Amino acid sequence: MKALLPGPGNSCTNVRGTTHIIQHPGADADLRKVLADLRQQTSLAELFGGAVQSSIDYVLDGARTGRFDLRSPLVDSDERRTVGTKLQYHLLDALGLPKLRSPDTVIAGVPVDIKGTVGSNWSIPREAQCELCILVQIDAKADTHAAWLMRTHRAWLYNGQGNGDQKRGVVMDALKHYAVPLYPQAALDRNPLRLLDSKGLIAVFNPDAGLVNRLTELFTRLPNVIFRRQVIETVGFQLDDPLRRARQAKERVKEAGFDLLVETWVRDREQAEALGIELPQGAWVAVPSIQSNSGRALPLPED
Repeated sequence: MKALLPGPGNSCTNVRGTTHIIQHPGADADLRKVLADLRQQTSLAELFGGAVQSSIDYVLDGARTGRFDLRSPLVDSDERRTVGTKLQYHLLDALGLPKLRSPDTVIAGVPVDIKGTVGSNWSIPREAQCELCILVQIDAKADTHAAWLMRTHRAWLYNGQGNGDQKRGVVMDALKHYAVPLYPQAALDRNPLRLLDSKGLIAVFNPDAGLVNRLTELFTRLPNVIFRRQVIETVGFQLDDPLRRARQAKERVKEAGFDLLVETWVRDREQAEALGIELPQGAWVAVPSIQSNSGRALPLPED
């Protein structure tokens, strides 16, 4: 039989043995102070998304490993857990908050811990139990992220099996009813390499082909898709100056019927803008020559 979840008005005992009354989030003064401070940020979803993406990029280390998907068997479970650890640093930097030893930071004078997961739950350590936590969840398959502010009462946590350091997971009913969403579920930028089919991946990562040829395959197989420099560095992993090879691919791409536009070149940037394409710093895109000449953008390929 499913245990009844203790709600507001019930008691909870923290790790120090002190008993306190569970409050509804709306009545939790410290939670409301932290929430008000966070919501002063212009775009929480964008700030959190950038921190999540930076953490994923750090762990995958595509320029050294050639990896581009957290779900890949080449990425072990310890590395996936490291995403949550790195997320603390990237998120604190994005929000302009100090990094402390314990708790992770202070917001509006209130201690707050930050926990991230690439799975379905979080590991809440003893020192964060019954305290305020920012919970960030990353869905590597759907390329989305979400975040909540929650007081992680021990009464709302469950014991993890074999967890020697006494970390606990969050009961999903408690998350549903007593965690405050910081923003609606938001999309992450899907790595364009994940749009390639099996034949495309073989062509782009063919070890017997030169990098210029492999990059030409990449650009021409995915027209109108924006490539950040990390993608090019991932294709040319462990090779010297892959961006120079990408520039050398311009003529090959042209022969295939595409114009390869690079944000760092003024003329290319203006050409992209005329097509309604906003190139992030250092990004690349291949557009069909007929599209480039007409100044009309063609539809993006479906995921």
